[in-house]
Amino acid sequence: MSHAPRTGDNSPRRPGGGGVLRRTVRRHRGRLAVGTALLCVHQLAETAVPIAIGVIVAQAIEPGSVTALIWSIAALAALFAVLTAAWRIGARLIVRAMQDEAHRLRVEVARRILDPRGVRTDLRSGELLTVATSDAEREAWILDVIPRVVAALTAAIASAVALLLVDVTLGLAVLIGTPVILGAMQLAAPLITRRVTDQQAAVARVSAMATDVVAGLRPLRGLGAEQVATGRYRAVSEDALAATLRAARSRGIFLGVSVTVSALLAVGVAGLAGWFALSGRIGVGELITVVGLSQFIIEPLGMLSRTPGDLASARASADRLALVLDAEPMVPEGTRDVPDGGGLALRDVHFRSLDGLTVTAEPGALVGVLARRPQDGEALALLLSGHVPPDEYRGAVEVAGVALADLEHTGARRTLLAEPHHTDLFAGTVESNIRTDGDAGARATGDVADDLREPLVASAASEVVDSHPQGTGLVVSDRGANLSGGQRQRVALARALARRAPILVLHDPTTAVDAVTEQAIAEGIADLRHGERPGDRRRHTTLLITSSPALLAVADRVVVIGDGRVVAEGSHAELAAADDDYRLGVLR
Repeated sequence: MSHAPRTGDNSPRRPGGGGVLRRTVRRHRGRLAVGTALLCVHQLAETAVPIAIGVIVAQAIEPGSVTALIWSIAALAALFAVLTAAWRIGARLIVRAMQDEAHRLRVEVARRILDPRGVRTDLRSGELLTVATSDAEREAWILDVIPRVVAALTAAIASAVALLLVDVTLGLAVLIGTPVILGAMQLAAPLITRRVTDQQAAVARVSAMATDVVAGLRPLRGLGAEQVATGRYRAVSEDALAATLRAARSRGIFLGVSVTVSALLAVGVAGLAGWFALSGRIGVGELITVVGLSQFIIEPLGMLSRTPGDLASARASADRLALVLDAEPMVPEGTRDVPDGGGLALRDVHFRSLDGLTVTAEPGALVGVLARRPQDGEALALLLSGHVPPDEYRGAVEVAGVALADLEHTGARRTLLAEPHHTDLFAGTVESNIRTDGDAGARATGDVADDLREPLVASAASEVVDSHPQGTGLVVSDRGANLSGGQRQRVALARALARRAPILVLHDPTTAVDAVTEQAIAEGIADLRHGERPGDRRRHTTLLITSSPALLAVADRVVVIGDGRVVAEGSHAELAAADDDYRLGVLR
């Protein structure tokens, strides 16, 4: 089956950052509703405090009634108890929802990134890390912004109503002034959103470059290119700093202006109330109420003034999350089951530097592939990894006669394992890096589990574990930094062999080991996967993409690729005797 490139994009429209925010609100609507209601109760109680104090002055202190004063103080204490309880419970619900959402988003992004079908995105590893951490946390801020805005509006409206009851002019000043301030603030929201988005993208680029530099630290030192890498990182970091300062400047100016305007409104209302009190239009108790409300209303107005900036941060992070969560898989989900006992075939494949490549590996065969150009070997290994979308190559890639793209993906990965040349080890132990079933624990005695002994011996990784008292419990640091290049390569090879995949593709698995170890590995691979073993009736197929004479010598057949297509084929001995180019490229 051949796959031609697509001519258009008919994929459904994705919801984007707005959809991510709406989904967040929907799945926490219970906690959000209760928390918002409790915060509104808190703000109403806060609004009632200056009103209550004004009433106490007018009804208890001015008349000199001790009984009224006692009852008033008791009522004020109850009011404070209500506002405190409402805040504690409401804030706890909101924070719980925020933390839960941030956790869910981190898990979803990680699951999406680790999807075996891949993900179509231009984001690099460091940027994906930023999306899964800081962007997930910032997007969850929407669950804090909504209840705070609703509570602030409730307080502003309640204060305005209370002022209307005291004096219509004072109430109208708040009812008219608050919407005017909010409308003016919204004019700056798009600019803040753009600058916050630019800032977060710049910071993500810095994280990506930092990840690349740390991962390639050893090669950089070997090449003496530390200064070049440092210069590039400094340039990207300076861009991120400039973007951060622009965003901070915009938000600072916006916040300063909005808070100043809100404070001027409150001061104006208090001054007007003082004038009314002097003229006898309102009493002393009412004046105290108005002054208290004028001071209190600065807080909700300040909260409303910060809303556009907080919404901008949440929306910018939601947009970046959507780049990952809404991204299509690189490889579509196949529906066909993987047939048993099949081989591997590539027919007239055109991909990158491959130009009409046809290679077959029959069931049970050990096939060597010599690529005269490194890019041909890399393209072949990548294509067989199953991570290349079918619209990016032409020709047929078949497992047991069925197109690789049509196979159910989990089954296809169990059947066909393509181990890349550059592999990573993870923090843990040697055993946890080799096992893929998650059942790994450090063995204090240094003994090797029976099911791991054969892969360790075949990959010569047994030398690594046997030389340490911890055995397979030997601690491995992140990326295997505490192991040599050859040790890392052997442990990675042991991991691939331990999978016992029916079809195994190895790309240059021995470039970091010496010739003696390489010979032992070649014989170990041939024996483990193609030797006679009692009770093992599976017919393993192995494809070795390599220029190693030791590995090519144990192959049943060697295929030579030149200029993206097969140019020679035969046994290692036959090609070494008859083909000068082969002899020159292989024999050392």
